Amino acid sequence: MSPADTLKNSPAFLAHPFDDDKLKEECGIFGAVGVLDAANFVALGLHALQHRGQEAGGIVVHDPEQGFNSVRRFGYVRDNFTKASVMEALPGPIGIGHVRYSTAGSKGNTAMRDVQPFFGEFSMGGAAIAHNGNITNADALRRELIEHGSIFQSSSDSECIIHLMARSFQNSHTERLKDALRRVEGAFSVVAMTRTKLIGVRDALGVRPLVLGKIGDGWVLSSETCALDIIGAEFVREIEPGEMVVISAENGIESHRPFEQKKSRFCIFEHVYFSRPDSILGGRSVYETRRQIGVELARENPVDADLVCPVPDSGTPAAIGFSQESGIPYAMGIIRNQYMGRTFIEPSEHIRNMGVRLKLNVNRALIRGKRVILVDDSVVRGTTSRKIKEMILDAGAAEVHFRIASPPTQWPCFYGVDTPQREKLLAATMSEEEMRKHLSVDSLKFISLDGLYRAVGEAEGRNNASPQYCDACFSGQYPVEPSDQISKGFKLQAAE
Repeated sequence: MSPADTLKNSPAFLAHPFDDDKLKEECGIFGAVGVLDAANFVALGLHALQHRGQEAGGIVVHDPEQGFNSVRRFGYVRDNFTKASVMEALPGPIGIGHVRYSTAGSKGNTAMRDVQPFFGEFSMGGAAIAHNGNITNADALRRELIEHGSIFQSSSDSECIIHLMARSFQNSHTERLKDALRRVEGAFSVVAMTRTKLIGVRDALGVRPLVLGKIGDGWVLSSETCALDIIGAEFVREIEPGEMVVISAENGIESHRPFEQKKSRFCIFEHVYFSRPDSILGGRSVYETRRQIGVELARENPVDADLVCPVPDSGTPAAIGFSQESGIPYAMGIIRNQYMGRTFIEPSEHIRNMGVRLKLNVNRALIRGKRVILVDDSVVRGTTSRKIKEMILDAGAAEVHFRIASPPTQWPCFYGVDTPQREKLLAATMSEEEMRKHLSVDSLKFISLDGLYRAVGEAEGRNNASPQYCDACFSGQYPVEPSDQISKGFKLQAAE
């Protein structure tokens, strides 16, 4: 079976036709050092991070006797990295891994050559790297590197880092990685490994997450704290924006500051949707933040209704908060089918047209005759929202009111999130009232940007002169200029 056929038949591919109205996270990264059979820990960590990328995954390890080994596969971690024959081929006390949803590179048509981690042989020995985020000047870097003789093996922007390391004249992997990342623009969290060292880096703005954990005598790096829980690791701290940590048995943890210090601009959408609700971000429970978003949403946009129902699963915490604040009963009006997948490997056109009905089913006995508030995390294209509304009305609902736990998504993300072109974003082309009419609902309201900031702990709301988070998808204010996109004709929002 060809790689393309393998991907087509994977459960990750199957989800796309029925879930094309959500922003897709870029990827998840995990690394472990100083543990017996590091690959087992990496695989478990990647399993916990599966929500961040479902197309493909890979693991690279090093063993003192067998050297570097790697396995890369399409599909879910559970289907690829739980087999004894695979894991036995990945011995050693140090390893890194990656789960992928394509952002840069061939979207929806992933080739095995694009699956991370990437590996390179240098004069001082081999090194592997896995990257979460997006390099906004990757096109320019790629052209420059090719003109100077580099031969690329993938379409991924992450490979630029390996080539930049190869061209550095520094005499250690750590210093070469610093050199490379100083040339890179955009958003990145990186885990890298040599034969003896595990390295973690966040970009100067800290847009993408990375945390440090301790397990026995070993250490782990992860995109989220939920992946520490699955292996029983203790959460130590977040890697700071602009920080590089180098971990080895000989020297423990060394902290470096390779970049000019800047004000943090962490991605606010991690709080809204991307991170798992059982993770901790900036010392705050993601679940509690999302519940508080629902509270703010109810305060800003009250409505007289009978039931508050989440659009599962991402709308659930916000719906709970909305119900608690409004006093309107919370109910599971929509039930998610957790097992939709391989049954529809080759769905007919008729099956495809069923759309979200394959994933979601309405609790008719509960909904009939009720005025229903549907709470969802976002509206992107609006296609799924219309289908859900139709399902609720078909079940006999008297009224349908949408409450959205994020501001209108008006701008594409260039920092590692698969966002449609701006003209395909509903909020970029329609006012709120026009969107309400387009969706044919009784009311449609979004949380304000200030309300979202209050929910994540900023009591005074958003500091418009100096925003505390990256919120470009809502505001159009990009903390790092997307130079590659501008060169292709993308127009930034005009300064006020």
